[in-house]
Order: sequence, then C-alpha cells, then structure tokens
Amino acid sequence: MEKVHERSPRMGQRNRGLRALLALGGAAVLVAAACGTGTPSGGTKVTVIGTWGGAEQEAFLAMVKPWEDKTGNTVAYTGTRDINAVLTTGVASGILPDLAGLPGPGQMVEWGKSGALKPLDSVLDIETYKSETSPAFVDLGTVDGKIVGVFIKSALKGLIWYNPNDYTAGAPATWDDVMSTSTGSAESLWCVGLESGAASGWPGTDWIEDFVLRQSGPEVYDAWVAGTHPWASPEIKAAFEGFGEVLDASYGGADTVVSTNFGDGGNPLFTDPPGCVFHHQASFITSFFKDQGGAADGDFDFFPMPDINPEYAGAFTGAGDLFGMFNDKPAARDLLKYLVTAEAQQIWVSIGGALSGNTKVTDYPDDVSKRSAEILGSAKIFRFDGGDLMPTALQSAFFGAMVEFAQDQSKLDEILAGLDEASTAARGG
Repeated sequence: MEKVHERSPRMGQRNRGLRALLALGGAAVLVAAACGTGTPSGGTKVTVIGTWGGAEQEAFLAMVKPWEDKTGNTVAYTGTRDINAVLTTGVASGILPDLAGLPGPGQMVEWGKSGALKPLDSVLDIETYKSETSPAFVDLGTVDGKIVGVFIKSALKGLIWYNPNDYTAGAPATWDDVMSTSTGSAESLWCVGLESGAASGWPGTDWIEDFVLRQSGPEVYDAWVAGTHPWASPEIKAAFEGFGEVLDASYGGADTVVSTNFGDGGNPLFTDPPGCVFHHQASFITSFFKDQGGAADGDFDFFPMPDINPEYAGAFTGAGDLFGMFNDKPAARDLLKYLVTAEAQQIWVSIGGALSGNTKVTDYPDDVSKRSAEILGSAKIFRFDGGDLMPTALQSAFFGAMVEFAQDQSKLDEILAGLDEASTAARGG
C-alpha cells in the first residue's frame, strides 16, 4: 500500500521497491488461491482467499467443515494479511479466487460497481438473510441496490483490555480517569502495536475513529468518512492529539509501537512484571491473547472506552469480515449461502474471538464474548469502521499516516494536510 507522505527521493525509491515486491507477492498468492492448496478427494473445489492465519484460519476451516462433509466439496483456502494489495492485483489481472474475504466496504463498493464482485441477490434467500441479519450489515453489503457482500463475523471496537490479576480498580468513569491511572508495577500505561504488513497502521486508525465519534459525534464522523469534513479540521486534529497522548505513555516507545504486530500488541499485559496496564483493541483480540500471549480464561477482561463528550454517550465503532464472490459457480454459491447461516456462524463464535451479525446466534462461549455482543446490540450510537468505508487509496494513506504520526508527532499538521490531498485525489477531485 502506498503512503501519501513521500518526503525524499530515497523514501520514494523504498516505496517503489515495496510496491514491486507486493505486486510479485500478490501474484503468487493469487495463483495459489486460484489453484487452491491441496487436492480434494472428490466433489468440487472452491477457492477462497482471506486474511486469516493461525487460530483464525483454523476457526474458519472448522466453520466450513460441516459444509464440506455434507456436500463432498472442498474449500481450498489461502491466507494473506496483504489482502487489499493481493485482491487489487487480482481484479486488474483477472486471476481471482471463487470467494474472498474483502478488505472492507470501501473496496467492496469499488469492485461491486466495476462488476468484479458478483451480485448475491439470486444466491441468498434474501428474505431470510435480511430477517436474520443486523440491518446495518445488510446496508453495508449493498451496492446500487444489490447485495454484493455478506458479513460472516463481526467485532466490537473501542474496548480497553486489562489483566484483572494486575489491575483491580474497575472501569474508570471518564477518559481522564483512564489516562491518570497509576501504572503500579507495570512499565507503561498502554501497549500499542501497529504492524500488519502492507496494512500497517490500521490499529491506529481505530483509535482516531473512536476519538472522533466520542469527542465530536456521529455527524462529524459521517462527514469526515464521506470526505466533506477536512482532516485538518480542529475535530480530527484533536482526535490525533488524543492518540498522541496514548503513544507518549506506550510500552517501548515509538520503535516498539511501529514494529510490533497487532496480534502481539497486548502480550505485555501478561508478562511478569507487566509491560502495560491497558490495551485498546476490538473484541476479536481474545483469541490472540490466548494463542500468542499465553493468556488463559480469567487473565483478561475489558471495559468499554468511556464516553468523552456526554452528548454522544453510548457511542461505539465496529467492523466485520465481509465475504464476496468473484467467480459465479454453483459450489461457490452454495458455500456462501451456508456461511451466512446461524449454524455456520455459531461455530466460529463458539471457538471464540468472534461475534455474529446473525441475530439467531446467541450462544457465546464466555462472559467476555457475551458482554461484547450485548454492547454491540444495544449501542445508542453505532458507526462502522471509518477507514474501511473510505476509498482504497485513502484508506492506505490513513494506515501509513498512523505509522508516520507514531514515529514523529511533530509532523501532525503536515500529515493532516497530506490526508486532505489524498482524500481529494481518491474521490476524483
């Protein structure tokens, strides 16, 4: 993904090299995805590409296994964290998997309008799908009146995680209370990890979105996402400054923040002595705590990020994993129809680390997941992840800007001006 803030020929050469490597890597991933990984014993092979690896990949494969057993078909799955770059290359080349986890609604809209994604209105039982799915998720998967994307799991954002063995004071009442919390035996107040391959920086965008919504409200948030509210405005600048205060109190300093993978970002919660008191991440992070942080049930808990402006009390952001169809084949249709059912989504929910947009899924495996689902269902103000709704080029610029800001906060005005330029360019201005 390309940053918009190239400040020197040397940096430009480095970015061009990265883009070339991504193009080569993307082609390799696409060939693997289009051809599949493994030989089915019978039936039809459906090729799928997504972002999941490790425990998440295992959960997805567990989710599709009943469908494989029932139909005799096989899911050939390929995972990559550089999904945006890979699928963008695939759309341009025509080498695409049958189904794919999409980077977000913004890219889905682009590919839906271009015809790369196939309409799903004849694939799904539309009446059943709409009756069992959160209306917000139905709307977000619709382009020009046709459904082209479906959510197979969702996540609640704006959660503050802690280790109850170390932090016992309960949920702070205000954001100021959070920031004035004693670190106790911990080295720092916060842990932050921004690294995520070509999508590095995205965890920082979640911070900005939470600050914008909680400080300035949904009207400013919606206008900002739509490109009619400037990045250089006082409201968006205040959100970056709020995140800057978090960075100043983060474990390991800027170098650690930008080099730590998001999945490892909360691991210092579980060291002895702890590296930090708090970690900000969506509800999906629990599986990473267990699989990569060595935590067990009871070693982590959360409280919602406190309201900042009481006028916008009860505001939350969230996201989800969109699936779309690039190749219209009978087996791909049947798999997609299965993935939106409560039967399928309950499997991942029961494993942990996922919420469901299907209202028929109610059996959550632990108190943390159940509380997350209840908050998601009762939020007074809910907005989808803003970066995921932005045009692809702008989202990439937003990601890169978060890394640049973490490395040098003194460049904030320059960064915001660059994002305004990127917003104008991404929208054809």
